[in-house]
Amino acid sequence: MSERFKVLGSMVLSMICWAFSFVWIKQAFLSFNPLTIVLGRLVISAGLLYIILKLLKQLKPMQKADFKWFVLLAFFEPFLYFMGESFGLELVSSTVGAVIVSTIPLFAPITDKLFFKSRVSWSNILGIFVSFAGVLLLIFKEDFTLTAPIKGILLVFLAVIAALGYSVVLKKIPKGYNAVSIITYQNAIGIFFFLPLFLTYDYPNLGDIDIKTEAVVAVIFLAVFASSLAFIFFTYGMRIIGITKANVFVNMIPVFTAVIAWWVLDEVLTLQMLIGICIVISGVFVSQIKVRRREF
Repeated sequence: MSERFKVLGSMVLSMICWAFSFVWIKQAFLSFNPLTIVLGRLVISAGLLYIILKLLKQLKPMQKADFKWFVLLAFFEPFLYFMGESFGLELVSSTVGAVIVSTIPLFAPITDKLFFKSRVSWSNILGIFVSFAGVLLLIFKEDFTLTAPIKGILLVFLAVIAALGYSVVLKKIPKGYNAVSIITYQNAIGIFFFLPLFLTYDYPNLGDIDIKTEAVVAVIFLAVFASSLAFIFFTYGMRIIGITKANVFVNMIPVFTAVIAWWVLDEVLTLQMLIGICIVISGVFVSQIKVRRREF
């Protein structure tokens, strides 16, 4: 029973950390551009995880043959994922962004079918349609105009696509690497993807930035909690209860984010948005129903 509570606690803590990340990004925007935010959180996270793993003697040395897979892994996440998430959240609310990202578990079985010939159940297909109905409620107003620019919505969906690509490449990584070592290496390599863009676009203007304490603290929190501890908590729980059950917890993120954004950022929560969130979450739970027949 004590282990069950540990698993439940670790999963909920990871979801809260990731839910807060949508708010912290908004706070970091008070001083920094997306490229600066992402590079800062990666440098802090990779350094922190490296130190922890070295002290615990748990860092698995990277084999030369695996380097290409780690580079591709880092390209999808953190590079493409953070590009979509960070630039997208400049244009959409924290709640809408969190709900779109929470659809990742819905599309994972489709990706598995395309690349690994896994079967997709009809319950998963139904879940996708139900969740999309909820997303539509969130991104459209009552007069059918968009609640946010289409560019912002598409950028957040880029993060979803990046996460799916990440899951495909992750299966190419040998099982000898522990999860935290993988995260450390992908974050470290990700720094080199972002560094040229940062030096070209953000670095020349750093001297003109009005650096606020709130923004600096937000970047540190993103690195320590969202990019480091959340992954450790999630990995611990996932190894015990499995990937499918662990992914169900991901649907708690938009609920936590909606409450946190309302509380911290004073974002408006309308009845339509609350209904949309509930529909999205219910759609993901429908997709988890096991169907023995009619799989393709």
